[in-house]
Amino acid sequence: MAPGLRVILFNAEENYGAALRKSVLALNGVKIVAEVDEPALLPQAIQQIPAHVLIVNVDPVPDVILPVAGKLTSAHPDLAIFAVSNSTDGQLILSAMRQGVKEFIAKPIDPQVLGEAMQRIADRISSSWKQGNLIAVVGGAGGVGATTLATNLAVELASFASGGVCLVDLDYRFGQVGTMLDLEPVYSIADLCETPERLEPQVIEKALASHGSGVRVLCRPPSFEQADTITAVHCLGALSGLVSMFDYVVVDGPSRYDPGAKAVLDIADSILLVLELLVPDVRNVQRMLDSMRQAGFDLDRVRVVCNRLGNESANLSTADIEATLNVNVYASIPHDWPSVSAAINLGEPLARGHARSKARLAIVDLARRLHGGAEGDDDLEGTRKAGRLSKVP
Repeated sequence: MAPGLRVILFNAEENYGAALRKSVLALNGVKIVAEVDEPALLPQAIQQIPAHVLIVNVDPVPDVILPVAGKLTSAHPDLAIFAVSNSTDGQLILSAMRQGVKEFIAKPIDPQVLGEAMQRIADRISSSWKQGNLIAVVGGAGGVGATTLATNLAVELASFASGGVCLVDLDYRFGQVGTMLDLEPVYSIADLCETPERLEPQVIEKALASHGSGVRVLCRPPSFEQADTITAVHCLGALSGLVSMFDYVVVDGPSRYDPGAKAVLDIADSILLVLELLVPDVRNVQRMLDSMRQAGFDLDRVRVVCNRLGNESANLSTADIEATLNVNVYASIPHDWPSVSAAINLGEPLARGHARSKARLAIVDLARRLHGGAEGDDDLEGTRKAGRLSKVP
C-alpha cells in the first residue's frame, strides 16, 4: 500500500463505528483523517481536509445517504467513494454505482477485498502528491517537558530535512512554543480557521512565523476568545495543508485527550508520549494506550519517551515503565535543568547556546532516529513481565 493514503469515514449507524475504524486501520499505509456521523457535515469535512477515499456506511438509511454521496462525487471527482452495507441487494448496488460509488463492499468487511480496493486507488495516486511526516508530541501529564522536547526536536529535524520543518502549537490557550523561540507572531493558527475552504499554500505561508533555525512556526492564538473558535475540523484542515508543504510537521500537543485530540493522533505518523518517572504520568499514559488499543489504533506509530532521566526518582526506573506499560521505551532525555532552564528563559533552542548539553545531544539522537527510521527499533508492544506499578490500583 502506498504510504499516506488518506481516508475519511462516514458512519451514522450506532455501534458500527469501531468495527469500521478497525477494518481501515488494519491496512498498512492508510490514515483516517476525519470521521463524520452527520450527512450535513460531510461537504465541509471534504472541503477542508484533503483525502483520497471516502468510505460511507450507507446503513441504516441508504435512500438518504446515497444521494449525499452522489453529490460529493460530482463536486469532487478525484475523491474515490466506497459504500459499505449489510445489504447485497442488486438494486441497491446498482443505485450506488449510478451515484458514482467506486466500490461496494458488503459487511462484515473482508480485509482482502478492502485492501485490494484501496490498492487500486493507491496505484492511481499521482507521484506529485507530497506527504510530509506529522509528529505529535504529547505529555502524559502537565509539566513533563513536552513543549521543550517538541520545540528542540523541530530545530534538530531542520538540519536533516531538505523540505523544511514546521512547528505547531496545539495548546490553543496556554501554549508556549512562541515563547520558547522568542517569537512575537503577527498571525496564529486561529487565522487559518476563519475560512471553511481548503487552505491554499499561500494562505498558510502568511500565517507562519520564521525562526533563525529555519523552522517555521504556527503559534497559538493571542486571546482565549480566538482559541474557543477552533474546531477539530479546522485543526485537521490546517495540519493537512502543512504536511503537503513540509518534510516534517511537529505539533506540541494535543494537550487534552479528547475527540479532537484523537483526530490529530489519527493522522500523525509518529506519536511521542512523554512522561517522567512518576506514577501519575505512567497511569495517564496507560489509560491513553488502553483507549488507543480499544479503538483499533495503530500502536506501531506510538513511541514512549522518558524525560528528565537522572532526576532521581525513588522506586521507579525505565525498566519499571516498560514492564508496567508493556512497551519498550523508545528514547530517554537526561535531566539537564541548568542548560534547559537557561535556554527557556533566553527564548532559544538548546542548539544555539548549549550545543553540547546532555539533553540536546539526546534530542539530536532522537531526531536522527525519527528521520532515518533506524533499523532495529523496537516496536511499541513487547512481551514484558508485570512490573512494580502493575500492583498499584
